[in-house]
Amino acid sequence: MSTSVVEEPEVLARAREAAQAAALPFAGSLTPRDAWALMQAGRAVLVDVRSAEERHFVGHVPGSLHVPWATGTALNRNPRFAKELDAKVGPKSGNELPVLLLCRSGKRSALAAEVAAKAGLANVFNVQEGFEGDTDEHRQRGHFNGWRFHSLPWEQD
Repeated sequence: MSTSVVEEPEVLARAREAAQAAALPFAGSLTPRDAWALMQAGRAVLVDVRSAEERHFVGHVPGSLHVPWATGTALNRNPRFAKELDAKVGPKSGNELPVLLLCRSGKRSALAAEVAAKAGLANVFNVQEGFEGDTDEHRQRGHFNGWRFHSLPWEQD
C-alpha cells in the first residue's frame, strides 16, 4: 500500500514493529478482531488458507478468499501456494491492500505468511488464534480464543 496515498492503519504499524522486534520472517500478526475491523473497513484482504474441506464443514469468514496451504484430508502441502496467493491477491492482481492469512489455529497461516514473504509478498500478515483457536485441556477448540470464540461473523456451507 502506498503510504503517500493512504496512511497505514495503526494496528498494522504496531504488528510490523512487533514482528521486527521478534525477528519474524513476515510482516506481522493481528488479532481476529483487528483483522475483521480492517477487512470491514476495506483496508485488508482476508485469505483463508485451510483446506476446502475445513472451510466447507467447519465454516468460513464471509467475504474471505481461499488459497489452500494444504489440501485433502491428509493435508498435503500445496506446492503452488505462493504462486496461487500472488495470482489472487498479490501486486500482479492489482491488489495494494495488506493480505491477512487465517487458518484453524494461527500456526499454518504463520508458516504460509513466511513462505509468502520469502516469495516476495511483503505485505502479508498472520491472524493469531485462527478460526477455531487453540485446544484446551480437553483437547477441544473454541473455548478460549479464535475467530468464532470472539463472536466474529462466519458462515457455513
